[in-house]
Amino acid sequence: MTVADHIVVGEVGFAAWNSSDAFKGVELSADVLGRTAKAYEIFAGETKGEVWIADLYGEVVGWSARDGAPNYISDVWVSPDHQGKGIGKALVLHSIDRIKAEGHATATIHTHARNVGAIRLYQRCGFTIVWRGTEYSKSMGMDLEKVHLEQSLT
Repeated sequence: MTVADHIVVGEVGFAAWNSSDAFKGVELSADVLGRTAKAYEIFAGETKGEVWIADLYGEVVGWSARDGAPNYISDVWVSPDHQGKGIGKALVLHSIDRIKAEGHATATIHTHARNVGAIRLYQRCGFTIVWRGTEYSKSMGMDLEKVHLEQSLT
């Protein structure tokens, strides 16, 4: 991935985050939006994990990442203009295949509890909710309602 790709990954991630169900009807401060945009901007260049890009005719239209535990899918983001076309599902299934190929017994993914579109996608890909609660978001600087989902790979 090139430095130019890092920039586009950040832009796609922030646009997808900003269009998600999670914060519809919630007024976020300029400070929170700025911190979140910055987190997306620097993610691809700083992550120690893997980032997989969905490319459509030379355009980055989505990406997923595995940052943290080796069986944890940390990110799945699809450009708002390309959502609902199977790109997110393909990214999730690719991530699961990589995790399974490494011999892990489970795959995990977390999202905001109100991000119903993402939760539906993850459930269609075989995940089930195993935890609901509040977690602190370092990038946003605030507590969020979250769900953890898990899939058995055995």
